[in-house]
Amino acid sequence: MLKLFSKKHNVPVADAPIPQHIAFICDGNRRWAEMRGLPPLMGHQAGISNFENLVDWFMARGVSTITFFVFSTENWNRSTEEVDFLMDLFYTELKKNMQHAVEKNLRYRVIGSRDRLPKKLADLCDKLEETSAENTGGTVAFALNYGGQQEIVDAVNAAIAAGEPVTRETFETFLDTGDLLPIDLMVRTSNESRISNFLLWKLAYAELLFVPEHWPDLVKSEKLWQYTLDAFAKRNRRFGGGKKANYSGKKK
Repeated sequence: MLKLFSKKHNVPVADAPIPQHIAFICDGNRRWAEMRGLPPLMGHQAGISNFENLVDWFMARGVSTITFFVFSTENWNRSTEEVDFLMDLFYTELKKNMQHAVEKNLRYRVIGSRDRLPKKLADLCDKLEETSAENTGGTVAFALNYGGQQEIVDAVNAAIAAGEPVTRETFETFLDTGDLLPIDLMVRTSNESRISNFLLWKLAYAELLFVPEHWPDLVKSEKLWQYTLDAFAKRNRRFGGGKKANYSGKKK
């Protein structure tokens, strides 16, 4: 496991646990831009800067799956100008991700309904998933036109159509996210403290971390990336059982 360092004593912390699946709610792009006197859309542009370096950094430290909440089913209520800008931005970014998938042996997933996406973007999502399906270096997922409640409703209907009783394990196979690991750590930026209909099934036992920084600040800050791992390492995860050792080996 990764050796983390105590901020107080600058000594390694032995056997610090690493979250296998981190999910980010990428919030605060517009606020970041407005604070700097920039057009709000420029915040979205800043939010994708350094994205691939963030992915590589976490993967190098043992994280195997990273999910980014980039566009919810409710975000269609924003202005046509902003929605069109975002759709073009997602298309440009996913084309870059095709090369990143090849170079880093990463599997890419795009979760959420594609029925309202521009056809060229929906087709690119299909191609990205098909091209990277056999890669084994880690998984990167984008939640695009995604809503957690709708995912569960769709899975229920699929299970009903299959005509067989389900268990917790078999029901998960009907979910769009069924092939993803359970979330160990969810991070939301911009000082917002809610989960906003995000990956409701996968968040069942996740640790939640809410940080004040806006997403464009977190996406380019290695110091903040390390902070998320440090914060996770200090959590005492019991999964409904008795007391267990925290990252330092001490009982709580």
